[in-house]
Amino acid sequence: MNGPLKVALLGCGTVGSAVLRLLQEQSGDLAARIGRPVEVAGVAVRRPQHHPDVPADLLTTDAHALVTRDDIDLVVEVIGGIEPARSLMLAALESGKSVVSANKALLAEDGVALHAAAAKAGVDLYYEAAVAGAIPILRPLRESLAGDQLSRIVGIVNGTTNYILSRMAETGAGFGEALAEATDLGYAEADPTADVDGFDAAAKAAILASLAFHTPVSAADVHREGISTVTATDVSRAAEIGCTVKLLAICERVTGEDGNESVAVRVHPAMIPTSHPLASVGGAFNAVFVEAEAAGQLMFYGQGAGGEPTASAVLGDLVAVARNRVTGAAGQGPSGYADLAVRPMDETPTRYHVSLDVADKPGVLAAVAQEFAQHGVSISTVRQTGRGDAATLVIVTHSAPDAALSATIAALREMPAVRGVTSVLRVEGLS
Repeated sequence: MNGPLKVALLGCGTVGSAVLRLLQEQSGDLAARIGRPVEVAGVAVRRPQHHPDVPADLLTTDAHALVTRDDIDLVVEVIGGIEPARSLMLAALESGKSVVSANKALLAEDGVALHAAAAKAGVDLYYEAAVAGAIPILRPLRESLAGDQLSRIVGIVNGTTNYILSRMAETGAGFGEALAEATDLGYAEADPTADVDGFDAAAKAAILASLAFHTPVSAADVHREGISTVTATDVSRAAEIGCTVKLLAICERVTGEDGNESVAVRVHPAMIPTSHPLASVGGAFNAVFVEAEAAGQLMFYGQGAGGEPTASAVLGDLVAVARNRVTGAAGQGPSGYADLAVRPMDETPTRYHVSLDVADKPGVLAAVAQEFAQHGVSISTVRQTGRGDAATLVIVTHSAPDAALSATIAALREMPAVRGVTSVLRVEGLS
């Protein structure tokens, strides 16, 4: 067959409109790369009148009818959310259409079912744009590193929170002030909950862990904390020990004392040394740091959001699935053969940086150290600064189960000599 491959586009917002424009502008090159022309056969939107730049004959409000049309070969889903995206993607897959998506929330929640539908129909489901925008990370995990054993992935995968934390470090601003600036510049949505509370990063962490460790991981499996409680004092304390604060998505393969392996997946703010490659990732950029047994340490860096960067990733997937369509094949889907257990956060080893306001009198430091010891938590470093009858203790722990560290903090809050626990942040990457 030499006719064009026909594409149904679901959604024509910031990303969808960029995809449509690039398909039109690069039609000649795309045809040469794929081996057949690509033609947009329909664009499903809720309000056609809001898209005067799209030819009227392409617009439709009946997305289901569009994705199940006999002449459609490929479906690009950029509407986001759970429904109707899930129903439309399943309908497309069951109708024998390959699907390209940027929908991290849906893939993190229902990826297993979607992949099963794609496998059953013998078609592709690609979603590079769902994690870290234009940065190619999912295909390297699924294909380029398929022969290696991955041990850890640490990523900055949300541009809004990275911009906020970067500005707090650069200017000394508090969280609210930096968030207001991010909103004014368009980095933060009017309702920033998904970003600042870590939901967006948690969905991306689930996708990364699923691919890296060949284990189904959903967003519900990811321990999640946001950045709204990070203060200017936290950021300045981090600088005092040569660190900076970042919202990290951390996916680890962990071996327990019994020798059994599990997967730990978490999203939370953490202090990292300024010497770590991720520490220099500023503004709204994203980066993913991968540790593999044979390949060693790899880092992927670039634009993590925005219409054109995300559209670039969508088109990369579209070319891949279109080539498969031309040859009558389907690409390799993710492998879930390992099926490792997901380790609860309480059992996951972490380190804490703790600031305490205490009474400045003999025996207080010893009593505080004893409280750590009683919970099985070893202290790495401690600094004390006094001011009259009060002092500040800054303690960095060694690695311990998170439950033991949390219990230690709860006990410290009840100590008469401790006037306040002013800061608690996890620490990553310190020796």
